[in-house]
Amino acid sequence: MPDLLLELRSEEIPARMQRKAAEDLKKLVTDALVEQGLAYEGARAYVTPRRLTLQVVGLPARQPDVEEERKGPRVGAPDAAIQGFLKSAGLNSIEEADIVADPKKGEFYVARIRREGRKTPAVLADIVPAVVRGFPWPKSMRWGAASAEPGSLRWVRPLQSILCTFGPETETPDVVPFEIDGIVASDETRGHRFLSQGPILVRSFEKYVEALEKSHVVLDLDERKRRIEADANTIAFAQGYEIVPDEGLLEEVGGLVEWPVVLIGSFDAAYLQVPPEVIRATIRANQKCFVLTKRSTGKLANKFILISNIEARDGGAAIVAGNERVVRARLSDARFFWETDQKPLPEFAGSSLKPLDQRLERLKALNIVFHEKLGTQAARIERIVSLARRIAPLAGADADIAARAATLAKADLVTEMVGEFPELQGLMGRYYALAQGEDASVAAAIEEHYKPQGPSDSVPSSAVSVALALADKLDTLAGFWAIDEKPTGSKDPFALRRAALGVIRLILENGLRVRLGELIGAALDALPVSSDKTAVSADLLSFIADRLTVYLRDKGARHDLIAAVFALDGQDDLTAAVRRVEALGTFLETDDGANLLAGYRRAVNILRIEEKKDGRTFSGGVDASLVLARGEEQEKVLVEALRVANESVREAIAREDFEAAMRALAALRPAVDAFFDAVTVNADDADLRANRLRTLDALRLATLTVADFGVIGG
Repeated sequence: MPDLLLELRSEEIPARMQRKAAEDLKKLVTDALVEQGLAYEGARAYVTPRRLTLQVVGLPARQPDVEEERKGPRVGAPDAAIQGFLKSAGLNSIEEADIVADPKKGEFYVARIRREGRKTPAVLADIVPAVVRGFPWPKSMRWGAASAEPGSLRWVRPLQSILCTFGPETETPDVVPFEIDGIVASDETRGHRFLSQGPILVRSFEKYVEALEKSHVVLDLDERKRRIEADANTIAFAQGYEIVPDEGLLEEVGGLVEWPVVLIGSFDAAYLQVPPEVIRATIRANQKCFVLTKRSTGKLANKFILISNIEARDGGAAIVAGNERVVRARLSDARFFWETDQKPLPEFAGSSLKPLDQRLERLKALNIVFHEKLGTQAARIERIVSLARRIAPLAGADADIAARAATLAKADLVTEMVGEFPELQGLMGRYYALAQGEDASVAAAIEEHYKPQGPSDSVPSSAVSVALALADKLDTLAGFWAIDEKPTGSKDPFALRRAALGVIRLILENGLRVRLGELIGAALDALPVSSDKTAVSADLLSFIADRLTVYLRDKGARHDLIAAVFALDGQDDLTAAVRRVEALGTFLETDDGANLLAGYRRAVNILRIEEKKDGRTFSGGVDASLVLARGEEQEKVLVEALRVANESVREAIAREDFEAAMRALAALRPAVDAFFDAVTVNADDADLRANRLRTLDALRLATLTVADFGVIGG
């Protein structure tokens, strides 16, 4: 079957847009093909800095014919209706229509229209221009004289040529005939901007890839990344170094070159006095280069790997020298920032304040706004200090040390280094805190209080770091909830879902016992805005519970069991709640658990039916004297079993022995089974009936001590 080959060649596409653009091209074209009745066997998109390519294999040569029935007016309808029907159906006379009888509606006309499928190239000639004109680039541009005309083509960078062929892989394909703003589709492309000459005539996808390779273009982004990684590791290893892994940089560099050539450069070893993270950030951000470590020591080396897009005649010596000059200048700046940040600020000449404390005072003086409704960064620091003091004992930290860490946590935001490299906030605070003699736990907390920043990020374990990280995230969550800036749909501009997950992981992975409701209340009390604190706190707790559900579900827990536990009031101790979920899951996997759940459901169903019938509830407790006087033996056994189980469950819950609580419930199973086998709930005696229904309510209440069995599925 024939294949489609489409290439859109342009000026350089930004690396960050490339992979998504390839996915979009594939989806837009294949969706349009399927919509036109053109099924295909497979499709794959490719991208380089200067081209988007799509291969679709196994397309039919033409669309299938389509038969359609179009219902018309009734026989004998007015002539205007008849003529309208003929026009819409494409019929010359009413005799060309069939007459169909309907038992209810009588006879009416039906047009049976057969549409012959078009040849696939003709369909493609409609699809491709529509896709190109409507392509969803995050940013696009117009260019040239035509850019002044309304509706002119927009593309990420000026589009230079379009290759579009259709035909069998073993034969010379046909060019799909179309043009877009003067760019006519052809069967030609060009190779590398500098390392190739003249057009390339394309006969098949396989030959296309081979020709590009000969013209110094590696079509597949993942293949370019593989070559970069392999060559870089080879060069580094040969000289006794190892590359510091950086998948993000590898992806970006793979999108900057069509023909990757790996080179190695160096810088003055004196710059190694600057923190390694700063060197890496400088070289990465400014030159898109990889840093190296010495294989013998694991320490950062004064070497870096750069990726060129050409094979230079001098072996890359000039390219390396040029990169070294830029790296040297950037590292000189970084060293200047590093040294300046540790010196007293001019306005504090002669002050006894340490450099980081001076930065804090500058932050206050600058009156930097955190959020227009939530006040300044300085005010926020005061809130975090207060909250960190409160959390510290719960995390096993000294309150004064936690408060000191919270005081300095944001001071590095106004350092020269963080101003240049915002991604180093926290880390630079740690370096500067250690340099001025702060407690090691304070320095660590300053760096770690932003963590965890995602599901795969590490979680602080130091008590001071945990206290500060929790305080920071709870202040953020409480603040934005108080001003009703909550996540909506896919929008979460303040990363509140991430903050909530951070709170959950900090608590669970450190086994903390905290009442989140109380901490949220304290955070709300400190805010400079008024709100319904009870409602806001309840809503925020519900949000955190939802994120916990997602977190536990990803770890294999059943969502209905999580819901069953959180349906109970006061479940703001996440560590205890999770232990309860685990115990409930283990219990329900046993025969006793499964059968008790079945008994619970039978009891609740009977109660629901009878309460609806009587228009009242059967609560208030069982009349034990009535059971003793006139009840069945099995009824007496169940009532006594419920009394014992309730006492045992309450005691177990009080000491947080959830496994024992489940065992106490499991002991009910024989009595429940026997009750339903031998006792008629809807007895003729009205008093006995009401008391037995209250017994079923007592069973429901007994299970509700550990979870709401009513929301458990299965």
